[in-house]
Amino acid sequence: MDALTAFLLDLLEHPRRVFTLVALACVGMLAYGLYLQHVTGLEPCPMCVVQRYALVLVASFSALAGTNDIKGLQYTGAGLFGAFAAGGAFVAARQSFLQWYPPEVVSCGRDFYGMVENFPLQRAIPMIFKGSGDCSKVDWTFLGGSIANWSFLCFCGFALVALALIWRLKRAR
Repeated sequence: MDALTAFLLDLLEHPRRVFTLVALACVGMLAYGLYLQHVTGLEPCPMCVVQRYALVLVASFSALAGTNDIKGLQYTGAGLFGAFAAGGAFVAARQSFLQWYPPEVVSCGRDFYGMVENFPLQRAIPMIFKGSGDCSKVDWTFLGGSIANWSFLCFCGFALVALALIWRLKRAR
């Protein structure tokens, strides 16, 4: 067994540490998103805003689950943050698809808040996931990946961590 595998298995033996690391990673990602928005001037598209909400929920459930030693609460917290991580991965995957295959007619739709304020929820949600011209635009890249691509990878990582925690907590029962 190599050192990384041993480290990861040892880390899973302490679920509270894992929950704390996930919450801190989410807070770091949110802080970087706010930096990109307020310092560099990149305005988030509607799908980016949905991903931010998913990060807030993943961080919240992870932090709440990490504050106690009650296995049932940790199990529920891991399930909830895994579910919201999967939802965030879905939105990021959809945005990545829009970036790789932009729509022929690019229209800058309403912003997220404008959609929610002016339309009933059953109409606003499909509009958000449909994406607008803004959602297909790539303003920032790192190692060839856009923000949506990196967000997808992070959300998938969080979902895998949640599955590992659920497996570990189930095994400990």
